[in-house]
Amino acid sequence: MESITDGVNKMGIANTIENQQKKNRIQVSHTKKSLFFYVNLSKRYMQQHNEVELSALGMAIATVVTIAEILKNNGFAVEKKIRTLTVDVGDERGGRPVPKAKIEIVLGKTEKFDELMAAEAEQREYGEGEE
Repeated sequence: MESITDGVNKMGIANTIENQQKKNRIQVSHTKKSLFFYVNLSKRYMQQHNEVELSALGMAIATVVTIAEILKNNGFAVEKKIRTLTVDVGDERGGRPVPKAKIEIVLGKTEKFDELMAAEAEQREYGEGEE
């Protein structure tokens, strides 16, 4: 069994699958960036990968849900998958792990995503031309 695992790792198949999954994941923080930073980043990821995975721990869960709702209500995204779980997070002092709530939301592009993005870019261009 070990030789099969080694062979797969040498071929890079496992790493490729893992990297593909991580390329379109955004780990949202409760305090580090603004809400619309994550909204715009999600749009860019959807342009590149056709879907985006938003994930967050603890207090940032509300932020992820808000980002997903903004994207859905504005017609950019559709919900593909929502997963909630509890993960053990170690504290800085090396004490025992503390359980934290985690959410993962996978959003995909809507049929009119590209049309909406083009309209948004045109509006931005028009707004910059006025100044």
